[in-house]
Order: sequence, then structure tokens, then C-alpha cells
Amino acid sequence: MAPPPSADLPLSDRLMALAQTLQFAWFSGHLVLILCIIRYAFSYISFNYYSGMARFTYRLSFIAAALTYGIVVYKTWRARQKVGAKNTGGAIGILSDENVQYLVMALIWLLAPQYPLALLPYGIYSIFHVATYTRSNVIPTVQPNKAPAGAKPQANPLAESIGNFVKTYYDASMSVVSGLEIALWVRLVLSAVLFQRRSWILLGLYTAFLRARFSQSTHVQNSFQQLELRVDSMVGAQGTPPAARSAWDGVKGGARQFYAVTDLSKYMGGAGVPKKTS
Repeated sequence: MAPPPSADLPLSDRLMALAQTLQFAWFSGHLVLILCIIRYAFSYISFNYYSGMARFTYRLSFIAAALTYGIVVYKTWRARQKVGAKNTGGAIGILSDENVQYLVMALIWLLAPQYPLALLPYGIYSIFHVATYTRSNVIPTVQPNKAPAGAKPQANPLAESIGNFVKTYYDASMSVVSGLEIALWVRLVLSAVLFQRRSWILLGLYTAFLRARFSQSTHVQNSFQQLELRVDSMVGAQGTPPAARSAWDGVKGGARQFYAVTDLSKYMGGAGVPKKTS
């Protein structure tokens, strides 16, 4: 993340310099996304989720999400171009970038029928992105720490509070995100069973997305493991019909076969997709 403008500049010049960066556009996109989700939530809880304002804020949320992830993808591409790095993985290598995955899904949700649950993972990510940027760039720009030469700079109390919030809740929030992404897949399965509009197409695309997330995210893996343990406990309870146990064993066996067939490392010369903690 780029440093804030020089503290020697006037406030207006510092704000102008900050606003002219691509990173500020990224921050603004995340902020707009959060505000749109909040506004859409009011429409949703009042059962007006198909009103004009609700549709507008829902679509604008994913436009903002596509903007933010598009900026990250562009900056990554530009950085690779500067050093002359080549993408040896081809199309699979490009799609293995989680920012590309979220960009593609944002565009898909933008064009798809409304699935309010799809907003929440983007919103949670945006909260932490906005918090981090505010702590690292906005606060030092508005209230620069002008400590005398040789003196230890005094920490800004608000920046410290934001930093503590991020450290305290980040891992737990990423677990919530992974749980929401799995719940969204279940929601799409139900839509497909009921043959709702474009549900089977969405289910196929989202399954590919979630499969990629499983390969890269330890949080998604842990959420699936917890889900498996809970269902194992329910199915293993006394009185559970044998048919239910057989069905669950079949689901687990099918899932493991699907995992093996869709292992991207087989198509990338044995190079596994890098795992991330998000």
C-alpha cells in the first residue's frame, strides 16, 4: 500500500494528492459497496427488495465490487509487466488468482437474478479493506504525525483502535465469509432443484468458483471440515435411517471424486495453486 502524502503539504494538497491515486478509487469502491449493502438491507428487511432503489443499490454493489477487484487485477498485471514476468499457467494460471475469481463472480452476480446472500462476503471483505486503508492512508493524511527529529512518533488513537479491530476480528470474519460462501452454494442448489431462472448456469459457475476457493483458502477448507463433522454427528445418531447414512456416504464419496477430477495441479505441470488464508 502506497504511503500517504507528505505531511509538509497543506491539508487541501494532501487530500488532492490522495484522491488522485488509483488506490483511492479502490478504497472508494469498497466504501460505496458497504453503503449500498446497508441501503439494500433496509429494503430487504422491509420486504421491498424488488423496489427501484433496492435493485439499484444491489446492482451498484456489484459494480463497485467489480471496480475494486478490477483495479487489483490491473495493478497486479502492470507490476508483472514492469518486471517482465510471464504467466506460465496460461488461462488456468490467470483464473487461479483469487482477485480474478472475485472479479468474475462480481460480474456474474451483476447480471444474474438477485441473491442477497451473495453481497455479504464482498461486504465483509470491504469492511476490512476500508478499515486498513483508513488507518494507513486517510488518518495520516488528515492528521499527519509531525514528530520532532529523533523523537518517537505518537500513535494515533483512532488508527490504533482500527488496527486492533482488524487484528482481533479478521480471522474470525474470514471464517464467516467461507461459511457464507458455502451457504450460498446450498441456496443455489435449492434454486436449481426448483428450476428457478438461470439457476443451473449459476450453480455450475459458482461451483467452479467455490472449488477454486477450496484449493486456495484454509478457511474454506476448515468450514467444509466442520460441516462434514456436524453432518457425520447428525447422521451417526441413534435412530437415523440407514438410507440417510448411505445417502450421506454417497455425497461424501461424490465430493471427493469431484475434488480429484478438478484438481488444477494436474493441468499445471504439477504446480499446485498457492494456498491463502483468506
